[in-house]
Amino acid sequence: MIDDLSGWRWINEPANWTAGEDLRITAEARTDLWQTTFYNYKVSSAHMFGTTVTGDALLTATFGGAYAAQYDQAGLVLHIDDENWIKAGAEYVDGGLHLSTVVTRGFSDWSVTVPAKPSQEITLDLQKKGDAVVVRYGLDGAKPETMLRLAYFPPGPPALAGVMCAAPSGPGFETRFTHVTIK
Repeated sequence: MIDDLSGWRWINEPANWTAGEDLRITAEARTDLWQTTFYNYKVSSAHMFGTTVTGDALLTATFGGAYAAQYDQAGLVLHIDDENWIKAGAEYVDGGLHLSTVVTRGFSDWSVTVPAKPSQEITLDLQKKGDAVVVRYGLDGAKPETMLRLAYFPPGPPALAGVMCAAPSGPGFETRFTHVTIK
């Protein structure tokens, strides 16, 4: 199930994407979302598709991808501007799929964990409530109940809430979102 996408907009629209019963996005090569920490670069070229939210919101998505190259990534995003955002999802790191969250407030902070079991599909929630975002996940169709991260997020400004994908070091890959809702 894909929510009504009317009124959604792109930041860095990819050349190839389709929306229907599912949402398919092909991440283009050399796309990423990062600010300074460790790598000493700033980049905001990831593909982000969403709608503006103010106040509390719950984003949920179920997705899978053809991850193959280092840092191939897909998931959910809350994006105020290039220096204030959260992305969470799946990321291919050091030869395997990890659950990943990056919180950025001027500088990016990245956390990863290996899923409890191999999974072809991940369901993720980003719950924005007041000045915080709770990230939860579920594997292979399970409801997202396991907490991955709790982070501060500025409560005042509107944010783009939606899906994202990027291929920082590989040739690009396709992500298929089978369920996307924003409440």
